[in-house]
Amino acid sequence: MKSTALTATHEALGAKLVPYAGFNMPVQYEGVSAEHETVRKGVGVFDVSHMGEFLIEGPHALELIQKVCSNDASKLTIGKAQYSYLPNETGGIVDDLIIYKMKEESYLLVVNAGNIEKDWNWISSKNDVGATMRDLSPDYSLLAIQGPKAVEAMQSLTSHDLSEIKFYNFVVGDFAGVEHVIISATGYTGSGGFEIYCKNSEVKQIWDKVFEAGASYGIKPIGLAARDTLRLEMGYCLYGNDIDENTSPIAAGLGWVTKFTKEFTNSEALKSEKEHGPENKLVGFELDDRGIPRHGYDIVDGNGNKIGVVTSGTMSPSLNKGIGLGYVPAIFADAGSKINIQIRKNAVPATVVKTPFYKA
Repeated sequence: MKSTALTATHEALGAKLVPYAGFNMPVQYEGVSAEHETVRKGVGVFDVSHMGEFLIEGPHALELIQKVCSNDASKLTIGKAQYSYLPNETGGIVDDLIIYKMKEESYLLVVNAGNIEKDWNWISSKNDVGATMRDLSPDYSLLAIQGPKAVEAMQSLTSHDLSEIKFYNFVVGDFAGVEHVIISATGYTGSGGFEIYCKNSEVKQIWDKVFEAGASYGIKPIGLAARDTLRLEMGYCLYGNDIDENTSPIAAGLGWVTKFTKEFTNSEALKSEKEHGPENKLVGFELDDRGIPRHGYDIVDGNGNKIGVVTSGTMSPSLNKGIGLGYVPAIFADAGSKINIQIRKNAVPATVVKTPFYKA
């Protein structure tokens, strides 16, 4: 089991640590609901150093990225980031990721922790153009400082005006006494804030100064369990649950980052699927009665026939009701459609809704 550079710090704070994507990670500190509320209303910090970082550089870097990624990375300018995914050749998804344009001919790809080796091998196998690739994952740490008070709480730590960094933009500069830190207005919670990329040797200093600066704002460490409830309230996909090697990106609602202005892996088949419409669609739903939907539960129609499966589900701390994502036939995918979630012996009625579930 791998550790992050902050594992000892989490242990000292009393975190409950669990195996996740091959790492020993903090799942919670004081409790999921309290931590969730901290991020929605204040500011909290996640250690997400298990994520992977690849640097792709050289005259053919963009060519390789365009070939393996669904989105159009040629639209990126220095200081901007882009959400994308890696299609496979059979209609599914290798991984979803964020692409950062660091410099001309230099891009940082941030991938999911459980897919680091798989993604590296996949991209390498497509690199017949001579792009330079470096796996920075073992050497870098990542903190997600999230919540509506993040800008104000962190401003004293940097000379950059944090309020001017727009969503999916970033700067490289000073932060918490460390130079050349990536300060990125990205995140997975829907409550604003930043992600901080730094070297493993620097992250403890940054963590300590972040908590000093945020003390008067009620800053707290947050575990991965609250990260999951926060992202689910936004309707964000989680790789391994809502999307995987066998799920269609079109069915998953990722058509908005699938750009057919260029050729990429499996683009012709995906274009055809988008034009004809997928048979199934990933939808958000809210339970009409009490209950908690969970990953793997069946979705059934009014006659008890299985029509789909829940890919993510929880009791929403913000809405105080059961919410979830799942794939259903297209005829059940419109907002307002009635479905049922099979929770043990009960078919609990639910309504298909537009995501995000949570609106600030």
